[in-house]
Amino acid sequence: MARISEERGFPRRGVGDPTRGHDHRDCIESALRQAEDHCRRKGARLTETRRRVLELVWASHEPVGAYELLEQLKVDQPKAMPPTVYRALDFLLGQGLLHRIESFNSFIGCALPGQPHAGHFLLCRSCGQAAEIEGGRIALAISADAADYGFVVEQDTVELRGLCASCQGQPDS
Repeated sequence: MARISEERGFPRRGVGDPTRGHDHRDCIESALRQAEDHCRRKGARLTETRRRVLELVWASHEPVGAYELLEQLKVDQPKAMPPTVYRALDFLLGQGLLHRIESFNSFIGCALPGQPHAGHFLLCRSCGQAAEIEGGRIALAISADAADYGFVVEQDTVELRGLCASCQGQPDS
């Protein structure tokens, strides 16, 4: 699934700079269309606030925290309070439209909403970009190892930190 990693800002080996010629509005519009379709199929209500929070999350390829989202939301909704953002995030997480990056206490849009998959992420410690990757082999290995202990994995999130291709070799890295 090269598409996932390339959309999130990390090219696969041999692929050029993902930001060159990248129109990020396409990412946002695609995510919003998928969210609307998903919610329609599930009978869930994508309110204007939930939609706006999702749009703000997708505004970059970097994980974003709840209070950052609140400050951005206040531009449109000056009376927005933390519960407004947390309720929207809970809904979006529950619908599988977002992932939570635990180690950063932040959120990132899901590249495969409505499709069962594990959340495996490449996190660049230098530029802050994150990429959701297909973790099929990783998930199988984790499930197999857990089964050896009689354990059933219900949620699988793996966060791998390092340097993206653009940041490798940079003086501050």
